[in-house]
Amino acid sequence: MSLILGLAGASRNAAVALCTGGRVVGVCEHARVTRTRRAALKSGVLPRETLQAVLNLGDYSSQDVSVYALAERSIQLPSDVPIAYVDHHQAHAATAFYSSAFKDATVVVCDRGGSPELTVWRGDENGIRRLEFAWTGPGFASVYSQAAEAMGFGRGDEHRLESLARVGERPCDAGVPTIEYHGDHLEVPSHFQGAIAGLIGRNGSAASAAQRASLAEEIQRQVGELLLRVVSDIGARFGQSRLCLGGGLFYNSYFTTLLAESGLFTETFVPANPGNAGAAVGAALSVAAAETRLPRCEALSPFLGPEFSAQQIKAVLDNCKLSYDYLRNDQIIERTTAALAKGQLIGWFQGRMEWGPRALGNRSILASPVAPYMLENLNLFLKHRAPHETYSVVVRVEDLPRYFRGPAQSSFMEYEYEVLDRELLVNLLPANATRLRVQTVDASAGVFYDLIRAFGDLTGIPMLVNTSFNGFNEPIVCSPRDAIRVFYGTGLDMAILGSLVLRK
Repeated sequence: MSLILGLAGASRNAAVALCTGGRVVGVCEHARVTRTRRAALKSGVLPRETLQAVLNLGDYSSQDVSVYALAERSIQLPSDVPIAYVDHHQAHAATAFYSSAFKDATVVVCDRGGSPELTVWRGDENGIRRLEFAWTGPGFASVYSQAAEAMGFGRGDEHRLESLARVGERPCDAGVPTIEYHGDHLEVPSHFQGAIAGLIGRNGSAASAAQRASLAEEIQRQVGELLLRVVSDIGARFGQSRLCLGGGLFYNSYFTTLLAESGLFTETFVPANPGNAGAAVGAALSVAAAETRLPRCEALSPFLGPEFSAQQIKAVLDNCKLSYDYLRNDQIIERTTAALAKGQLIGWFQGRMEWGPRALGNRSILASPVAPYMLENLNLFLKHRAPHETYSVVVRVEDLPRYFRGPAQSSFMEYEYEVLDRELLVNLLPANATRLRVQTVDASAGVFYDLIRAFGDLTGIPMLVNTSFNGFNEPIVCSPRDAIRVFYGTGLDMAILGSLVLRK
């Protein structure tokens, strides 16, 4: 069977995906191995450390690789390496459809990395193919990025606009120029960015925090309403009941939730990583699909990165001359829930690393959502974020309707939800915020599911704050050594690495 290596990230967020027999067996972001945030591929050079980390997952060597599937034409590898280029939007579409459990679906891709910036695809038993849907000019990803830049956020920081919009009050009119949709393009006023920047600093005086938040809310709402109209047209034209979403725009959980709850499609799927790094998966699967029909039975696991045995973790701890406890799962759960109930912050390092941008329970920092001053502790001391930034929570899927209103499940933390009892989570919600991004888990999550249940039994609140296990301005931890460094370099109180427990 061919061994296919998918690569993406010529300019940032590089990743490597390993595929054999039509199945993805490993995925790893380059940044998490190199410890350089948003790391890109170097021209003419293979990302050897990350490549080896992925090959080790299947006990392969680089000599076993049949072809390197590249999701961008701008990626340059050594001349002696066998290469297959995949259209960037096709790679996104393949990630979205092939990692879903759908037998057929319409796939919408919104990403700045293609021309046009919005494309539509059909996925079924015969593979994926692009549909005739004309689009010219900027797409939604570009418009949203322009708005983020006008608000003063840097390139790649669109998530900061999303966070700010979450706490914004809806004004009658904040003065954002109106964007028009004309069937095959968006008409963006020439003064769009200038007008937003002017609202932020009109007459040389900076807008208040509340005004900035309201402006962000209006921008996001306008873009969302236009996106709904476009996807409505796509649904009416191509008549499919299932929708898959691909491309960097769909990191934004406001947009994904808007589409999932719109009723335009009966089912909606967002992959674990819809963005640039995730395109490495789609590139590999696109090449694989040209060779063989891909097996389809369930959604692709989000846990396809490196993992470390108890012996490997112990060797690192011993090498660092650290004291630790070696516990059974029930002992770990008991000790962890007791610490969480006291308001302590826990580093949680288990199994295979996530391949999406969000920690889903294997490389997580966990906390009680009801502990006093939790939001301040997370933003001020741990993550060094703005006071209005919110954090995601993880809840068992059967408990979701008791506390939140929204889609039936959110396995990859891809949707946001209305909080039904704001007073319950008041320590986690900044002023005006009524919605949170939520992850749902079922019994297949193993010890993580058991931990949430045990915390609920102890406190009456069966959910936990779940944020990424990383230090300030760095990627999610990959190895035990990364986790140890973050543990001792931050305000974490305890770290659980597999069966081994560290305390300060």
